[in-house]
Amino acid sequence: MRLKWYGTATILLESGNTRLLFDPYCKPLARGAPVPLAEARTADAVFITHPHLDHFRDIDAFSEGKRPVYVSAKGLSIARRNGLQTGCMREIAANESVRVGPFTVLTYPALHCAFDAATVLRVLFSPRTWRHFNDAVALLKETKRYRIRRSEVLAFSVSDGHKQVLLFGSAGMAEGAVYPQGADLLVFPYQGRARMDRELIPFLDKLQPKAVTVDHFDDAFPPITRRVDTRRFRPTVQNRLPSAKAFVPQENVWYEV
Repeated sequence: MRLKWYGTATILLESGNTRLLFDPYCKPLARGAPVPLAEARTADAVFITHPHLDHFRDIDAFSEGKRPVYVSAKGLSIARRNGLQTGCMREIAANESVRVGPFTVLTYPALHCAFDAATVLRVLFSPRTWRHFNDAVALLKETKRYRIRRSEVLAFSVSDGHKQVLLFGSAGMAEGAVYPQGADLLVFPYQGRARMDRELIPFLDKLQPKAVTVDHFDDAFPPITRRVDTRRFRPTVQNRLPSAKAFVPQENVWYEV
């Protein structure tokens, strides 16, 4: 199995001739590498962890109204309200299983990361926010169109029979949920709180993955946002799980799972 990160929370997984795409977003304002739409559209199916703006708004550009998109009931409601193409969307909920080629995708309940005061205040009182006040207001208005509750999030276990990837769309585990341990790779969204290295520790202790990578740490909404500092990520993994591999991905680069 191979993995490629397109930026923000967009992940492409490949096994043999089958590809799955997760949380696609076009990054219209980002300064990083552009999302390779032609490649992304080769995906056999698309899966959405939660229908926030930067995980779901651009779904039509990727599905073209014909590729199956697996999304929650809340996502379907948001799609209809925002005029997205729903004919290709298929409702999924926690504790379900979807088979696509060699892939088996299991769904789990999860939580959205709760923004802490330090993160909110840093954005609110940043000179960049006030220099670009109109952009900030426009972003806030659009974000409201994709509002969800913290509990309206899914996590995915993706296996091709040889390797297993455990993918979270936001850094929250649902209380009482039983997630698979020992996955070959944990994909952890490194965004939402001032010290994401501390938020990672419970995931490492509970899930015991063999390797860990991060996503969602890039500058998704410039000039309002900024890239998250990931320097504490690798030391945190090495301290809690000395045998686990930890890497910060580069955009549009394939990695073997």
